[in-house]
Amino acid sequence: MVQLYNLHPFGSQRVVPCKQEPAHFCCGQDVLFVASTAASCRVEVFAVREQGRCEALGSFATLGPVLRMAHSSAGDYLVTIEEKNKATFLRAYMNWRCMSAGSSRVCVRMVGHKMEESYSETLKEQMSVVEMPLSDPPLCISCCPVNGDLLVGCKNKLVMFCLKYLVINQNLTVLDFERSLILHIDNLIPAEVAFCARHIAVTTELDVLILKLELVQQSADRTEQCAQGVSASEKAVDGDENPSTYTLQLELDEFIICQKPVELLGEESKLCEIPITLESTELPTEDTKRFQVQYLLFRRFAPDQSPFGFCEETKLHSLQLLPVYQTAYEETENKRKLLSLFCFFSLPHVGYLYSIGKLVELISTYQYSEKSEQAVLTPQFLHVITSQNLQCFTVRCSAAAARDEDPYIDTTVKACPPVTLDVCTLRMQLFIGPRAVCHFKNHIILLTKADTEDITERRKPTRRMLYRKADSTKSRTNSESEPGWNLYIINTVSTIQLYREMVDYSRTYENVKTESCIHLLSEAHLLVRAAIMDPHFLKSDEKEDLLRAFRESCAFLGDCYSRFDTKDYHLALPYYRMSGLSMSEVLKRLVSEGDEIQTYERGFIFYLTHSLNEDSNEELSKESGNKVLQIFYLVDPVQLPHILCSPCMRNVCPLTAVKYLQKIEKMMPSVVLTLTKAFLALKMGDLTMYEHEMESYKETTLACGFIGQPRLLQQRKEGVVIPTEFAVHLKEMQPGLLVAATVALHENSKIELEEADTFFKMLCSNSENTVPQLLVDFWEALLVVSSQEEILQELLLRVTSQYVWRISKKQLPETKPLKTTEDLINSCSHFGLIFPWVTSIMSLGYSSDKDYHEDISRLQSLLCSQSINIASALPVLERLTEADNVGLTIRVLCNTRLGKYEEAIDQLLKKCPDAAVLYAQHELKGDNQALWWNKLLPELCKRTRLTGNECPVLISSLKAETLSVVAMELELRDFLSLLPEDGTAAFFLPHLLHCSQRKLLT
Repeated sequence: MVQLYNLHPFGSQRVVPCKQEPAHFCCGQDVLFVASTAASCRVEVFAVREQGRCEALGSFATLGPVLRMAHSSAGDYLVTIEEKNKATFLRAYMNWRCMSAGSSRVCVRMVGHKMEESYSETLKEQMSVVEMPLSDPPLCISCCPVNGDLLVGCKNKLVMFCLKYLVINQNLTVLDFERSLILHIDNLIPAEVAFCARHIAVTTELDVLILKLELVQQSADRTEQCAQGVSASEKAVDGDENPSTYTLQLELDEFIICQKPVELLGEESKLCEIPITLESTELPTEDTKRFQVQYLLFRRFAPDQSPFGFCEETKLHSLQLLPVYQTAYEETENKRKLLSLFCFFSLPHVGYLYSIGKLVELISTYQYSEKSEQAVLTPQFLHVITSQNLQCFTVRCSAAAARDEDPYIDTTVKACPPVTLDVCTLRMQLFIGPRAVCHFKNHIILLTKADTEDITERRKPTRRMLYRKADSTKSRTNSESEPGWNLYIINTVSTIQLYREMVDYSRTYENVKTESCIHLLSEAHLLVRAAIMDPHFLKSDEKEDLLRAFRESCAFLGDCYSRFDTKDYHLALPYYRMSGLSMSEVLKRLVSEGDEIQTYERGFIFYLTHSLNEDSNEELSKESGNKVLQIFYLVDPVQLPHILCSPCMRNVCPLTAVKYLQKIEKMMPSVVLTLTKAFLALKMGDLTMYEHEMESYKETTLACGFIGQPRLLQQRKEGVVIPTEFAVHLKEMQPGLLVAATVALHENSKIELEEADTFFKMLCSNSENTVPQLLVDFWEALLVVSSQEEILQELLLRVTSQYVWRISKKQLPETKPLKTTEDLINSCSHFGLIFPWVTSIMSLGYSSDKDYHEDISRLQSLLCSQSINIASALPVLERLTEADNVGLTIRVLCNTRLGKYEEAIDQLLKKCPDAAVLYAQHELKGDNQALWWNKLLPELCKRTRLTGNECPVLISSLKAETLSVVAMELELRDFLSLLPEDGTAAFFLPHLLHCSQRKLLT
């Protein structure tokens, strides 16, 4: 693997025309702040234009020499730590831009000072300095890039100031701060702090601690407790009895005791034994935020050791928290949210980059060629300065952020180079005496300070640096007495330009170092991806070029994984998909015309196989299709039958395809291959060949064969299932095979129920509102084999609805059903034997639906089983009225299934009394037998008395069946109490004798 790519990320450079030697500098939204050395207590402000051109905006005086300074994009303020009379002060400079308008007025106020209306009006036209007093001297500062809050590091504590926007009136909003929270950390002297989105990173000389402030909801009675919240460790520190384990080095006599290096991630970082106490200093309100501390990372390093002793300069530097935002889209441009957070810190010879998200993990380690002075991390690069070089390293932030944005990015649809991709050096640019560096948009600001011997060496023509613009000027006072220094603005080349150079450079490795070629193209891809994730991407002039480069980089990576024999060959598929290239375009890139001995790697075959097995609207030309056949015949002949069923291969020559299939059939015959040959025979119109192929296997085997390749019957176009010529032919010639095959596809999850509906409706040319008989045959066949209760109830409801619709509309099926009612009863448990009393009602000849006997009997058979949910079917069954015997049987069956036996008996006695006793014999059993004497006997007696001997059916039912059952079941006394008082004794006497004799026998 190549570790150094001598690319050119740095373009032209310009010298910042500072009047005094810079001590500290930082960047604003579009400006550069430069604080001079102790000789002149001033801050110069420069506007940074295109190509790094600097324009002086003005300067303002500070209280004393600036020790630290930082700018906040949110609020556009500059905060400094200044020294005067051996005391340090924390100051924030607001509204400093009024200097460029010529105003020199400055007002100084204390933080939280209540401004009067007359006083505040003057703030529009003058710079405002906010002084923030602290009980301990400030050591380091950091501004949150998300909301502008300020974090100040002091000995044993961190102080957080919230940025406030005070609306004075409609035309004036003033910025102020409120000291809101103090984190007490015993025995900690922070060297650097970083603050972003309530994440806090703090370093000492050799320790790193990363925390997160979590909002907690507290009840009113716990407000006081929350104001003094203690961290998860909850360990009190007593200086005498329990000395803190945090002290890094204890010097005892002539020995130096060093603690062991340690790395604690996530929950384990609580074990670092660094107690943190939170002190809320906000004025309590209803909206007061309450926090608790979550530990994310603790890492302790040991001093470097050598045969010559300890290296006293071993200490951490360049602590930084880098936010990465969610990829911008037009409709969500104003709703950008923080996606990922990264933390970087460095030792003199090695740097560490951590991802701080759901998981805290080390994603990159950077080994420097020589001792580093300072480093600055950007979403695209890591820039490091050493004693003689400005070095540019690649970073993996965009790769990690892409996976945070989409955890399923590594699929067959999309991909991204891995986070674990080796880091490399893009450039090592020679400079004399680099001292400090910072990053600003597409610029690197670099301070160099050469010693006397360096200046002498610099005059030699062999030392080359970047080209200095001719119009760059630098004025300096007392230059002869000062060492040589310069403040450069180095313009980094555009993303597109560097991307092009990476792509061109990758070609030098194509044939010699495959992994290096892929690595460099992956770097180019991540470079463009990072630019697309930048918050200013939507407003960028390079937007369209970047999107085009992104697709192009995906195509290049697809080419690599297709052409090279790599373990990650499968990535050819997602990268080609992300590139937007069609299959025809990919074939043109990879297949050489007329090259008969060309070899094809696994990545290319993997891409082709998956692309052809998908439902695509793209159709390959005849030539391309034949070439694909040749490729698979040579590389993977088993796939040929499946490839030929692809919608992309519609234009392939069927005769050529059959010849290829005949060649491989001798080696590996299969049902799918036979069906494919039959499919091609239909395309050619060769019915003799078709019949020969279809007779090779039994119908059941053929039906199962379609499971291996469903696209022989149905293909998808724009998400809709469309029948093939094969399905149309089977519908006319072998509908049973078609239905059996579709059932097999459904049971093997190859087609959904709704898709099958569409398939049969399109096949039979039916509208959406009508159901073809072939679809009903499919439902009935599916009832036989399906075991999923949810699908069974859906099918039962569908067939019931169809039967009812045909009966009510007097509509006959357009084709003969594949199975009779008797077939269904014998083969499917969901169709039950029709009850005798139902047959009795139907035999009376009341119905005028003799032509629809099949649908009627199927419906009755369904209701005679215990499978269908009657409650859900009732709205469908209501279409049938009680006007004839069909409606009567349906109503009685429904009432019976719902347990409404009395209503059922009433309906029978009213409409068809002849069947009442048959119904009772079949249904009134067990707990329902009491209805014989409580319901049926009184009703029969009542009706017989009213009609006399004119109703022989009632008399015979009463005498032959009902009285016999009652006499057998009741005691004599209970039997007598049921008999009517005006009844004829001779009529009831035989049954009374039978009842009394039964009693005597028992």
